Amino acid sequence: MAHYIGPLLTRDTGAALLDAARRGATAWQSSLDLGRSTGQATLGADTWQWYDRHYPYPGKLKDRTIYWWDGEEFAPVSRFSGSLIKLVPTEWGAPTFEIDGIKMLPTSKESPLDDARRKVALVEPRGKTVLDVCGGLGYFAACCLEAGVASIRSFEKNPDVLWLRTLNPWSPDPDAPASGGRLQLIHADAIEAIAGVADGSIDALLHDPPRFGIAGELYSLAFYRELARVLRRGGRLFHYTGSPNRLTSGRDVPREVTQRLQQAGFDAHPALDGVFATRR
Repeated sequence: MAHYIGPLLTRDTGAALLDAARRGATAWQSSLDLGRSTGQATLGADTWQWYDRHYPYPGKLKDRTIYWWDGEEFAPVSRFSGSLIKLVPTEWGAPTFEIDGIKMLPTSKESPLDDARRKVALVEPRGKTVLDVCGGLGYFAACCLEAGVASIRSFEKNPDVLWLRTLNPWSPDPDAPASGGRLQLIHADAIEAIAGVADGSIDALLHDPPRFGIAGELYSLAFYRELARVLRRGGRLFHYTGSPNRLTSGRDVPREVTQRLQQAGFDAHPALDGVFATRR
């Protein structure tokens, strides 16, 4: 799907736009792509112009919500098809997303893109063939492209997450010139799709699955053995785990993951908010 190129509004940008119009300004300069760039809107009495299109002024906008122009109105960037999936603004520009109110990316201390950059650095992607097991918003892929990866293949199962990517200016577009044909984004269940990846054909792995309670199969020994099969000897893996339920149940998911990865053929140890491993 082609990436959306129209304006994106938050409560703050919408309020600033309306304030400028009410003060009688004829132009308003800001970012309408979540901080990726800045541009100038031309303000009229009833509509405003962004590049070559006119839009009505927005009504009341909610906090923690991003709005896009769906052809008729400024609508929330969210979908409900069994679960509510929503793009959520952050103070850093690059947004996170939520599934049924559960935040999928850490954003309390830094941008989710900067967080991804530190994790990607562990697998040293420059010049390598990388498999991004659970693509999400594509921040791992974006950082790999930035770091000079030779090629990266991303699996993403959820069609609504793929839709969010088309509306998020921080998500890499496989067809954009900046990607240079190096990113392949595949709508697929990683559990099934990995069977089609050849033995030892991957130089580095990035694995950022949903929480264990949502997708326990992506934390299984059987799946880790598949990861070991496709990764060349000496290849690196970063597996995001977080620390779910640690305070309430005492469960140590990073330790459990480390043990299963070791059983599957990796040397593994906790790192950052996950596990770093090397294929034996």
